[in-house]
Amino acid sequence: MGAAVDIFSSGQSHPAAELRIVLIGESNSKASSTTGNIILGQDVFDTSRRTAQSEAKQQEVLGRLVTVVDTPGCWWHYPSKDTAELDQIEIRNSVHLCPPGPHVFLLVIPVDLYLPQRVKSSLKEHLQLFNADVFSHTIVLFAADDPCSDEMIEYDIKDSPTLQWILQQCGNRKHVLNISDKEDEDQVKMLLEKIETMVTNNRGRYWPVDRCQGEALRKEMIHLSERASRRFDQVQKQRRKLEELIEGGKRPPKHLKMVLAGAEWEGKSSAGNTILGKKAFHVNTNGRRTAYNEISHSVVEGRRLTVVDSPGWFYIHTLQDTNEMDKLEMENSVYLCPPGPHAVLLVISLATALNISSLTAVQEHMSLFREDVWKHTLVLFTRGDWLGVKTVEERIESEEGLQWIVNKCGNRYHVLNNMDHSDATQVKELLEKIEEMWAGNEDPYYEVDLDRAAQIEAKKEAGDKMARRLKKINERQSRVLKAMFEGERQPVTEIRIGLVGQKCSGKSKAGNIILHNEMFHKVFDTARLNKNYQDQRETSTCVKHEGDVDGVKVSVVETPGWFTDPTPPDWIKDEVLHSVSMCSPGPHVFLLVVPISRAFTEKDLKALVEVLMPLTERVWRHCMVLFTWGDWLNDLPVENYIAREGKELQELLEKCGNRYHVLNLYHSDDPVQVKELFQKIIDMVTQNKECFTTEGTKLSFPEKFSFFFGNIKQMEEEWKKREEELIRQMLKDLAKEPEEPTVFCEDGT
Repeated sequence: MGAAVDIFSSGQSHPAAELRIVLIGESNSKASSTTGNIILGQDVFDTSRRTAQSEAKQQEVLGRLVTVVDTPGCWWHYPSKDTAELDQIEIRNSVHLCPPGPHVFLLVIPVDLYLPQRVKSSLKEHLQLFNADVFSHTIVLFAADDPCSDEMIEYDIKDSPTLQWILQQCGNRKHVLNISDKEDEDQVKMLLEKIETMVTNNRGRYWPVDRCQGEALRKEMIHLSERASRRFDQVQKQRRKLEELIEGGKRPPKHLKMVLAGAEWEGKSSAGNTILGKKAFHVNTNGRRTAYNEISHSVVEGRRLTVVDSPGWFYIHTLQDTNEMDKLEMENSVYLCPPGPHAVLLVISLATALNISSLTAVQEHMSLFREDVWKHTLVLFTRGDWLGVKTVEERIESEEGLQWIVNKCGNRYHVLNNMDHSDATQVKELLEKIEEMWAGNEDPYYEVDLDRAAQIEAKKEAGDKMARRLKKINERQSRVLKAMFEGERQPVTEIRIGLVGQKCSGKSKAGNIILHNEMFHKVFDTARLNKNYQDQRETSTCVKHEGDVDGVKVSVVETPGWFTDPTPPDWIKDEVLHSVSMCSPGPHVFLLVVPISRAFTEKDLKALVEVLMPLTERVWRHCMVLFTWGDWLNDLPVENYIAREGKELQELLEKCGNRYHVLNLYHSDDPVQVKELFQKIIDMVTQNKECFTTEGTKLSFPEKFSFFFGNIKQMEEEWKKREEELIRQMLKDLAKEPEEPTVFCEDGT
């Protein structure tokens, strides 16, 4: 980055009689509230809980009357539609709490906050909540927990294109604040002087607010509060009637059975642990997820409890997007507590908005069960700490999607704060609500279909058997090929790789893991929703990066991705063809990237076949399936996914000679998974005796036999084709061999 001009070196500033400041922060950080306290010199903002409501505080500071407005944080890593509407209303209202308008917006960025490229568009979206360009009145404030030198900040800026962009938008205005040192008045004095300099350069103008908009916001907030009060009253009235049924003699069962359902990362496992009062389920850490149904029991508040934790769906996936393995597990969850669960707890996190994509995902995945499941469903809101001073009813009334779900569940809902294990009343009240729901239902539980249960069990057993067989076949074929070509291995000094796959399949992340460096630009997963093909054509081309991995020169070319629907455009095929020449004389392998977190459909297979078509059928000898999102499997073998996903994926693997590898994107620093991938590539190259080129094969044949042939090249080609056909036939025969017979010991085991 070129030398930046510091705007604070120009113009003169004088102490202002009054300064009005609005703090803008990131959702997961409390740095904004702490910053406000340091500026005002008092603990006026509560840092023990999340800021859920914009709040203005005023204090005399160094001879100035300073007003600071603290606002709810935004999800900078996600689009604004993922920020709760309640938070958006409070952010818009913040500028109306310091009339006639703020002099400055302080964009508070913790120095250790990772800012990928997608933060640019997200930050712009969130700042548009103020209905005008605020960058001209913004200073970037770096919040540090320890003393941080200017040199350290400059290094961070130089290392982050996103930070460079943010500072450029803000005219290079920045300040560093050590938020752990509340006694250092000099850093506050310097900040206020910088604000005054900016105000002087803006000719004394503050950021003006629209009074009409402010009045409209106040009315909206009043109406929202009134609707929330009405819903609360309705719920209390409904609960009193159900309590009367129980008091009248309709005694609830002493053994309550419940199933946790919902999207991934919503807090299902944590909720299960809170309900059971113990660490029964693994919580999502380091990419670990619930990949299969888990069941646990406990005695809580005098009741026996059985809780089933089911796999979650990716929060914006439709039912069609979800892979078959996950769908089967989700459907099977209600069969693990026969004759059926008393309650299905639909888990929804309050940390993010329930937008239209998330709502559709809930609706479609709940359709795995019969319609009457809603009579036995209660919405379990997690991340109760996110509400702050707001009520859950206000949150429900602020989002139409939440209203639809809560109404569908008969106005039954409960809030859990999984961060507060000392509050036993929240679990006690939840169990009471489940018992009340039981009392109000004609059917005591969601009755399962025993015939369907038998079908699911048979399907699971067949899938497990096929997965074990696939694993054995793959191991057997690998052993035979290794024995065949062991003597032909040569030292490897270079590996050239082409990455091919759909958008958001994990190509860029895979390239970074292979090179052990953040080189390829990663795109957020929701990008696949923005299906503007023309815009993508203007910006999407092959990208090549190189690196040294354990003394081996590795070249990786990432080809542009495409959307699932419609079929890939012709320019994608041109780029895939172009990728060959970008790693001359050609790639050793094309890694066909398939994310395990999604279903692999007939459309996906056709798309891959189509984009590779210009490279002719020969290309399949140089292809390997690279499964990404290996963390989605947890500790399950990838063969379980392959077996259940169906014939399209199995056909793709057959075209690739049954070559595949799994990358765990969360374990990017694990060298073993990359070494194993390289070994598989080397084995494939040894078998092929060449890299892929568009000019035909270049098999090197021993020269000492050349006198036997009049046309050695023609003979080489013929021999190679015969050899390849023999190998293919041999591998097919190995796959068809009967499984090894079971050997019984004398004791019968």
